[in-house]
Amino acid sequence: MKTGAVITMHIHIPPPLIAAAAGLIQKALMSKGRSPSSASKAGAAAVAVSSVGMIGASAVTFYRHRTTISPLSVHRATTLVTGGPFRISRNPMYVGLAGVLTAYALLYRSPRAALPLVGFVVLMNRSQIAAEEAALQQKFGAEFTEYCGTVPRWIFGRQ
Repeated sequence: MKTGAVITMHIHIPPPLIAAAAGLIQKALMSKGRSPSSASKAGAAAVAVSSVGMIGASAVTFYRHRTTISPLSVHRATTLVTGGPFRISRNPMYVGLAGVLTAYALLYRSPRAALPLVGFVVLMNRSQIAAEEAALQQKFGAEFTEYCGTVPRWIFGRQ
């Protein structure tokens, strides 16, 4: 090892596990005795179904392009996937996971349950998505730059 070399260790946790942990935190933050209303059930169901659908459609799109679905091995991507749900978000699987967390907060009408959702989004943006985008930029260059210029990270917001 060279003198002055810095050793860094990156701990990679699959985003679905991070979302599951956020869900457990949501449950812990719920006010006792809080029960869903008919309207909150309907709204949460709509958000949950569309979110799970987005995750499933994303997985199918990756499969059809025969490229890696693993967020921990983006460097193995063989194709820059820009079709299907990737036309409206560069990260539709994370949008879907955030949607499931949103649905849970809506179900119980709990603003406190939105805190883990915010934490999930911030964590995905600053660590997971940043690392993925760096790997995709290195691998696909100008094609990825153009894609980033036209499709937002999430659904709304800046590209």
